[in-house]
Amino acid sequence: MRWSHMFVPTLRDDPAEADAPSHRLLLRAGYVRQLTAGHYSLLPLAVRVRAKIIGIVREEMAAIGAQEMLLPALHPAEPWKRSGRWDLMGQEMFRLRDRRGADHALGMTHEEIFATVARELSSYRQLPQQWYQFQTKFRDEPRPKGGLMRTREFTMKDAYSFDIDRPGLDASFDAYHGAYTRIFERLGIPALPCEASSGTMGGAGSTEFMCPSDVGEDLVVHCPACGYSANIERATSVLAAASDGPGLPSPERFDTPGVRTIDDLAVFLGGDPQTPEGGSADPRAAGASLRSSDRYDAPGDRQIKTLVYILDGTLTLVLLRGDHPLNEQKLADATGAAELRPADAAEIQDALGAQPGSLGAVGVSLPVIADEALRGRRGMFTGANTDDVHLRGVDVGRDIDVGLWADLREVEAGQRCVRCGERLGIQRAIEVGHIFKLGDRYARALGAEVLAPDGRRVPVIMGSYGIGIERAMAAIVETHHDERGIVWPLPVAPFQVAVVAAQSDDAAVANAAEDVYTALASAGVEVVIDDRAERAGVKFRDAELTGIPFRVTAGRRGLADGVAEVTTRATGETVAVPLDAVVDHVRSLVGR
Repeated sequence: MRWSHMFVPTLRDDPAEADAPSHRLLLRAGYVRQLTAGHYSLLPLAVRVRAKIIGIVREEMAAIGAQEMLLPALHPAEPWKRSGRWDLMGQEMFRLRDRRGADHALGMTHEEIFATVARELSSYRQLPQQWYQFQTKFRDEPRPKGGLMRTREFTMKDAYSFDIDRPGLDASFDAYHGAYTRIFERLGIPALPCEASSGTMGGAGSTEFMCPSDVGEDLVVHCPACGYSANIERATSVLAAASDGPGLPSPERFDTPGVRTIDDLAVFLGGDPQTPEGGSADPRAAGASLRSSDRYDAPGDRQIKTLVYILDGTLTLVLLRGDHPLNEQKLADATGAAELRPADAAEIQDALGAQPGSLGAVGVSLPVIADEALRGRRGMFTGANTDDVHLRGVDVGRDIDVGLWADLREVEAGQRCVRCGERLGIQRAIEVGHIFKLGDRYARALGAEVLAPDGRRVPVIMGSYGIGIERAMAAIVETHHDERGIVWPLPVAPFQVAVVAAQSDDAAVANAAEDVYTALASAGVEVVIDDRAERAGVKFRDAELTGIPFRVTAGRRGLADGVAEVTTRATGETVAVPLDAVVDHVRSLVGR
């Protein structure tokens, strides 16, 4: 390939709209161009990288016996309605009607469509089956950003396993876990397997493969001591045991003028609590009295935070310890809610008669969901559902009708690991792969059944396994770049070697570069020659910016000594190699 014939529109300066290193460099190096928000054209160099990524994924899929298919990107509504996800997907699904008025969608994912194909399976003797495809997916992202990391149109390698039972699913899941580990190693992506939420996919378990990055949109909780890793939407930590004392016989009201937050109540002003003779100075103890003018410290871990959410149209109280934040995905997973949002001030006032800051669940008839950290707690503080009034001495089990207990709190850095007790860290990461144990949800909905060994017809057991191809490309750049540009790992580079004629107007130099280029191409090396009538500095800059792993430079000074210079992009190391040894030297580098 000749650079003079290629379309590689490199830019001298960083684009103003770029908000991540991969976004900036893929634009600058002439790999992509934005059509509109969330939609990118892949230019020739990007197409070559994409093909390399797909080739590696395809090889690892073949290694576990997966068969490639290609299913439609435009789906009729019917299978999505049968699975219940036509409404569940909400506004992220692109929907349209054909000329006959029939509802269709651009596929966000393909569980329903693969399950439809699987209806032609008839017997357990045909199982297990492993099917996959590379197909364009569409998601109406409200805030596409990060270049190729969050787009509205992208290529997904999505695979699906079909087994007769749960042990079969476990074996398939493990096979894909191993394949994904090998794929990301070959791509040069340091992917960390993490426990994850299944979200709208459903199923009993899932693992995300996360690439640590400062620009990642996910947070990963990780224990460096034992290796525990989980998306923050799934992570948990050790909760220190609470010692509450006997509490009070019943909740007591007290005035809290101006108190609106957890911190406000924690530093409520006044004098000391009044202690009965021979009694405890602890205001949680029975017999201690409190005047509104007294000082009263209610630390966050003794408060009940009351949040009001609308879950599938139902106003619901969500309770956490005052010093614990809510993770909304945990709330969605615990309740199965398709639509979830915080209630607005008017809805809260109508339902509870008070504004946020004075809310509580004592005596209410609304649905209540509570975090496990509140189970069994006594002597707690909460709002009284009267503005500027709170309750003390609340016994959660006695005074609040909790309909559902769940892990709702978001883990914070420094808390203790559930496996080994060491301190947890939190880091940003890019999700590059996700594997799910779906079970029989889609098979039941779509009628994918087979004859079992005992003669019964049973639904097949499915798994789902995805890798975003363009997102993987961006993650590679996020991991492999420097101040001069992209540094592609050799297996995914658009070319392995760039041959540069330093003085293209010098016939001897141009001929030497052509000879090296021809010899490398004949030896099977993926090579491009920069034969443009440009200064050597421009050619060097473009070779570095585009990230080609090796550069061979033919120039007047080297030719006088019978050598060419071979430069390694990743290290910047340059060595002089005799012209007749360049091919063997480069082949050894590429082979290594």
